[in-house]
Amino acid sequence: MATVLPFQAVRPPAKYASQVAALPYDVMTRDEGKKAVAGNPLSFLHVEKSEIDVPDGTRPDEAVIYETAKRNFMKFQEEGILKQDSIPCYYVYRQQMGQQIQTGIVGVMSAEEYDEGKIKKHELTRQDKEDDRIRHVGTVNAQTGPVFISYRQRPRIGEIVEIVTSEKPEYDFTAEDGVIHTAWMMTDSEQIEELKKQFRQVEALYIADGHHRAAAAATVARDRRREGIAQESDNILAVLFPHHQLKVMDYNRAVKDLNGLTPDQFLQKISAQFMISKKYSQKSPEHLHDFGMYLGGIWYRLTIKDGIYDAKDPVAALDASILQEHLLGPVLGIADPRTDDRIKFIGGIRGMGELEKLVDQDGFAVAFSLYPTTMEQIMNVADAGAIMPPKSTWFEPKLRSGLFVHAL
Repeated sequence: MATVLPFQAVRPPAKYASQVAALPYDVMTRDEGKKAVAGNPLSFLHVEKSEIDVPDGTRPDEAVIYETAKRNFMKFQEEGILKQDSIPCYYVYRQQMGQQIQTGIVGVMSAEEYDEGKIKKHELTRQDKEDDRIRHVGTVNAQTGPVFISYRQRPRIGEIVEIVTSEKPEYDFTAEDGVIHTAWMMTDSEQIEELKKQFRQVEALYIADGHHRAAAAATVARDRRREGIAQESDNILAVLFPHHQLKVMDYNRAVKDLNGLTPDQFLQKISAQFMISKKYSQKSPEHLHDFGMYLGGIWYRLTIKDGIYDAKDPVAALDASILQEHLLGPVLGIADPRTDDRIKFIGGIRGMGELEKLVDQDGFAVAFSLYPTTMEQIMNVADAGAIMPPKSTWFEPKLRSGLFVHAL
């Protein structure tokens, strides 16, 4: 059973939506954020990534960053850039990137159900990143960006969404990266009650992206319950998509050196675990358990040999695990990919050209392309209560922040 409720979003009027909507705070550096808002004082990055508005040299944990976020959020409301809806609603949010279309429900889910494990995760969180979002939510007194959630599809939810999306949208704009964003309000009381009922029949919700947001929101909820302030903070802002609509992209790797090996020695070592084919023109693998490898200006295809990994273990069978456990760790000496600065992770949106550039121009020794993790694999890992290797998934398109804010 999943609790997903309507809420009174703080959001921009339609005329400001395209200017307010911003990529998530954690997909760019401070410098990239400053460039992204140049000439756009309405960008929600002024709230979500408020370090762009504080002096250079400010430590990333200083209170001025969070106070600036709060001030900017209040200013947007005072100036009518953001307004709160008068009644609780669900919202339907559609994104289209090329041929990829995904349509989700914007609502709030239960922080207690997160604590009970009914909202399932597949990643570990870093405490410093979690602490940052805890301070941000607590100071701004709002959840400013949604958690990206998936659920096993239910036909009736799809039917309700189809009815709502046949009407005139509240927002409809194309962002600077070409992604089309369209949103509708769901205000019909019968539809709202039916949607609540349908979600109560969903066995589990799965965090696709936004583990730090979810963990921080749940922590704030626990803290406020202890203080006797049980209110909107008991709910977590989310956009919920049926699993079959989501596209997971590849998340690739590059390593700075060959751990003291020559290229020939390296190829010899990995041949014990992998079948190696030279001149791999596809560059990006077309099947699970195949890998592309760029070494010395040449693309190779690597295929893990039978019996090397445990195919029945949902984590061991992941390509990110296979590469880590049978090549990156034992051969290249990357014991902990979370902390080793010899490895770099590259989202598939950057393409194979980025891997070639890292090796040909930026001093990396070797790069690997992976087949994308599937949604079924993600849900199987989460159902097993297990954790995926770091940087196993890259979702596109990214949810925009600022279109729907959950005030606490």
